Amino acid sequence: QVQLVESGGGLVQAGGSLRLSCVASGRTFSSYAMGWFRQAPGKERELVAAISRSGITTYYADSVKGRFTISRDNAKNTVYLKMNSLKPEDTAVYYCAASDWVEITASGRYAYWGQGTQVTVSS
Repeated sequence: QVQLVESGGGLVQAGGSLRLSCVASGRTFSSYAMGWFRQAPGKERELVAAISRSGITTYYADSVKGRFTISRDNAKNTVYLKMNSLKPEDTAVYYCAASDWVEITASGRYAYWGQGTQVTVSS
């Protein structure tokens, strides 16, 4: 089992940047694929970005491709989401999640979740 704690959310103007961090504790971090999800009010939770155990393979939702970058540091048990050129529609609670499944886009396989961090983008 793994415990996840996110940080780095906040209020930013459109066009600005934020970097989210998620620190893991418990079972070996490198044995998990990691994902960042978000949920806006009244909308379903969506997978925004994901990264494989080694960090070699990544996935991005079309809505964030070219603006967001996911990365991980297995030595620090941390996964990051760098968000550039933020838009008001990026406003949501962002969640870090861990999966012991090989396929990083299998949203239903993310079994471990952080508490979430709010990102608000003003226009």
